[in-house]
Amino acid sequence: MTELTGRALRLTVFVGENDTWHHKPLYAEIVHRAHAAGLAGASVFRGIEGFGASSLIHTSRLLSLSEDLPVAVIVVDSEERVRAFLPQLDELVTEGLVTLDECEVIRYVGRGGAPHRAHGKGEKSL
Repeated sequence: MTELTGRALRLTVFVGENDTWHHKPLYAEIVHRAHAAGLAGASVFRGIEGFGASSLIHTSRLLSLSEDLPVAVIVVDSEERVRAFLPQLDELVTEGLVTLDECEVIRYVGRGGAPHRAHGKGEKSL
């Protein structure tokens, strides 16, 4: 994993909370594969309401529909690395929406190694 700043690509995968891959949540498989591929980071966000190609509204407000809420898996890395990861999504995502957006990373601080903080102009390290 490398430090990431500047131009990047944001990959967003929208799937259902109940979507699975070999009896595991699909969103978890996507995150684990992104990690194994060495991508800079991935997060899963659970939606409280939404609809997709089926036009069925899934919401946390109605008990009967609250079992398959929308989730978004967001991955950010360089364009080259994200595009190299796309073939894995072809294998995993049979129903869902995948989007790519250019973005700019202004700060990325990895958790590995000794703790540190970014220093502003005029500050020095102790």
